Amino acid sequence: MAFRGPKVWLWRWRRNPLKRRADAVESWVLLAAWVLTVLCGVLAGLATARTVEQGMARERVEWRPVVALLSEQAPGTADPRSGTSSTSEYVWAQVRWSARDGSPHTGQARVRPGSGVGTPVTVWTDPQGRLVTRPATPSEARTRATLVGGLAGLCAASVPFVAGRALRSRLECNRIDNWGYEWARFGPLWGGRTTG
Repeated sequence: MAFRGPKVWLWRWRRNPLKRRADAVESWVLLAAWVLTVLCGVLAGLATARTVEQGMARERVEWRPVVALLSEQAPGTADPRSGTSSTSEYVWAQVRWSARDGSPHTGQARVRPGSGVGTPVTVWTDPQGRLVTRPATPSEARTRATLVGGLAGLCAASVPFVAGRALRSRLECNRIDNWGYEWARFGPLWGGRTTG
C-alpha cells in the first residue's frame, strides 16, 4: 500500500523542484476539463430548458380546442343509468371537425365507449387544423423543461468530462513510459555504489 500524506489543496499548481513538465500539463488539462464540463453542462441545460419552455408556451397560444362530432359509433357500451361508460377508459373513434379556415378534417380521438354518431367531443388542433394533444400547463411546461434541460446538460457535460479523462489517461501512460525509460537508463548506474 502506498503512503499518502495529508491532503494539500492546489498541490498541482504549487512550486516543486521535482515537478516535471508533464505534471504541469496534467494539472492544466484537469482544470480545463472541469471548467468545460461545468460550463457546457450549465449552458446546454439552460438553453435547452428555455427552448422547450418557449415551444410549449407557443403551443398554448397557437393550439385551440375545437368541437368535433363522432362520425361512427364508438366501440364498447355505455352505462345507461349513470350516463358514463362501463369502464373508466376511453376508446379511439373517428371524428370530424372544421379548421379555422372552414376546411373539413377527420381523425381519431379518444371518446367514451358507446358514444353515438354525432356526439360532440372536444379535440385540440394546431393552426393547420391537425389533431394535437392538449397543450401543457405552465407548471407542466416548467417541469418538462427542467427535466429535458437537465438531461441535455448532463449529456453535454459528459463530452468534455470524458475527453479530459481520456487525455489524462494518455498523459499518465506517457509519464509511466518515461519513468520506465529513465529507470532503464539510470538504474544500472546506481548498482554497486553503496557504501558500507
